Amino acid sequence: MTLAVAPLSDVSRWARSDLLLIVLYVVGAILLARFVGWISAKVIERIDAEATGADALVRSEAEKHRHAVAQVVTWVTIVLIYCVATVLVVQRFGVPLAGLVAPATVAGVALGFGAQRIVQDILAGFFLIAERQYGFGDVVRIAPLGSTTAVTGTVEEVTLRITRLRSANGEVVIVPNGQVVHVTNLSRDWARAVIDVPVPSTADISRVNDVLHDVGVAAYADEQLRPLLLDPPSVMGVESLTVEELQVRVVARTLPGRQFEVGRALRARIALALRAEGITFGPELTTADVEPAGQ
Repeated sequence: MTLAVAPLSDVSRWARSDLLLIVLYVVGAILLARFVGWISAKVIERIDAEATGADALVRSEAEKHRHAVAQVVTWVTIVLIYCVATVLVVQRFGVPLAGLVAPATVAGVALGFGAQRIVQDILAGFFLIAERQYGFGDVVRIAPLGSTTAVTGTVEEVTLRITRLRSANGEVVIVPNGQVVHVTNLSRDWARAVIDVPVPSTADISRVNDVLHDVGVAAYADEQLRPLLLDPPSVMGVESLTVEELQVRVVARTLPGRQFEVGRALRARIALALRAEGITFGPELTTADVEPAGQ
């Protein structure tokens, strides 16, 4: 009878001590991870809402880097929390950790060969963040390893393992950091809106340049476009010339990532200004008299 009751009492004692601690470790790890996520969200919100400093361009770059660092620190902290909780739970089960050193070494070597890509992703992500190659909110063009086409989008998340982009079509693209072989940052420090204006080859180039210059001055004085422009748009001159048309290039330096918005606004202004001056370009429609059938 004693032999039958003893195991039950041992299980009951283990449930009141070790099992309770295991539950507390698991619940505590989950709550702590959620608390870290909540703190990270508050920090990121404060970074995004921060508006200190006189130079909007420098402030933007610093905020993007701090945003990316906050995401990486959050990811690493949560991983460490769960790793520590796992070790504590294993100890509560009575598994001697010292005896697991040799098997863990062998398993680590085996996993190292099998998880080379994960290690490569983490190392690449570390240098990506440390070197400030790009950060949250940057518009980048990434050429993944083995892909013939590059992926262009806005960076939504950067961790030590992956980079998540949002394309112009709203698609979410996830690229492992170790697979990134070439990155073109379209919004680093400053951006440039380049507009090639087609005009007829018979147009007065001096007049066209004056119209485009006036459009640039008016755009720089506009209350909506002025905060996006670093200086007045410049007329670079004739970029290409054919028998039927020539291309006059206009260049505007903008805040990072705002070149597309500025480019659309300038194109609309240029089209209206040229039309007002009677400078248009389009295929001419030629007609001929058609004789009635039978004549």
